[in-house]
Order: sequence, then C-alpha cells, then structure tokens
Amino acid sequence: MSAPGKDKPWTELARTAALRAEEIAPDEQRQLLAIEVAGGAYALPVECVREIVRLRSTTPIPRAPADVRGVISLRGEIVQVVDLRRRLCAEPSEPTRRSRIVVVQSEDAGVAGLLVDGVREVLRIGQGDLMQPAGGEAGMVSGLCRRGAAFVSIIDLERVLDLHAGS
Repeated sequence: MSAPGKDKPWTELARTAALRAEEIAPDEQRQLLAIEVAGGAYALPVECVREIVRLRSTTPIPRAPADVRGVISLRGEIVQVVDLRRRLCAEPSEPTRRSRIVVVQSEDAGVAGLLVDGVREVLRIGQGDLMQPAGGEAGMVSGLCRRGAAFVSIIDLERVLDLHAGS
C-alpha cells in the first residue's frame, strides 16, 4: 500500500512513533495527527479525530460559506466538509490523490470533515514541547510544537468549525 508521507509505509511510521513515545512519560504525552495544508505542517488532537477517509464526491450546499465544500454521506451519516485551505486563508487548490477528509468530533460543532492536502503521521509530543502561537493563520491556531528544526501549528478545532468567525 502507498505511504501516507514521503514514501514511508504505515508500519514504519507507526514503529517510529512508538519508539518516540517510549522517550516521553505517558502522563506527559500528547498525540497529534500531523496533516499538510498548502505546504504547511499542521496538527489536530488525536482525541478529536474519528476517522480519515479518501476524497469522495461532495454535494454542494446552496448559500453555504465559501469554506464549506459541501456534504458527504458516511455510512448513512451526513457530514459537512470544510475546506481547510480556504478556512486558513490559503490559496484554493483542486484536491489531489493525496487529499483526505479528516472526520472530526468537536464538543460544540459536532461531527465535520476537514479537507486536507495530505495526512503525514501521528506525533507524540511532551506537554513541555507545546508553545503559544505568535499569531497568523487567521487565529485558527491554538499552539505550536517543535518537530525537528521546523514547527507544527496545532489547529484550534472549535475556531475552524465556527464558520461565522474569521473569513
């Protein structure tokens, strides 16, 4: 099967994540799903992710905000799909073979799908590795974490799913 990230099989990514997890005490650990949007590295709290599905045809919703791509039927459940590129004020782009819909469960907004450019891996980080954001991404980021020499922006799910805020 094809790899989720740069030509790495899922088993190798899982093994690497498990090894990193052993380095951090379990009570200080936080798991994040690393995603790609407009070439940037972002993450979602794993506890909010219900599933990841391949892109499928969406049914447009008349008079919906531009951020809403439409709805899909997922095993009989109607799920609204939000284009995360547009929501983060990035240049719109047509989905590719790597694009996925990350189905999330939010306390306030219920179930929704986030259209992302790709899914990378599950990150296991220590609570001490989290930092406050300096701003940007239209206020849709709740924090940052260091991943090697780069930073990963942690999506504020409640703000992203509040379609009356931001754009």
